[in-house]
Amino acid sequence: MSVCISRSESSLAQRLVVLTQAGLPLVEDPWAWLAGELELSVESTLDLLKRLQAEGAIRRIAAVPNHYRLGYCHNGMTVWDVRDTDMPRLGALLGAQPFVSHCYRRPRRPGWRYNLFAMVHGRSREEIDSYREHLRYLLGDACAADDMLVSSRILKKTGLRLSPAAR
Repeated sequence: MSVCISRSESSLAQRLVVLTQAGLPLVEDPWAWLAGELELSVESTLDLLKRLQAEGAIRRIAAVPNHYRLGYCHNGMTVWDVRDTDMPRLGALLGAQPFVSHCYRRPRRPGWRYNLFAMVHGRSREEIDSYREHLRYLLGDACAADDMLVSSRILKKTGLRLSPAAR
């Protein structure tokens, strides 16, 4: 499906991103707040959001909890060398696990054999190790090798931020 965003909507879309890039405010009706800031009706604001999502400019609108505050302070980016022919099925399988926050395919590089990445979060190192074991079981013999890159500290924890020039 292809949706065309007009020039005037493009400017509106940029304003929408700027207004929401740090999250929606904790108000009774965040859609009414956003509509007021954009000087649109709530219906027009929601319509714009739907069109931007259909165009692929916005992937999803969702609550993003701070997993550290919820006690999930151990993270590991599991990396896997998976047969390319099995990637569609196995990538979807890993991505569907409740302890995987994101999963994606990456091209292999010289000296780096891994092509499937899955971020896991847990309350302890032992928990993320057990998640890695479970993923290894799910991948079976389609996986030739794996590793886990463990987070040691947070360097950046934000979504998209438009530069002042883009505003």
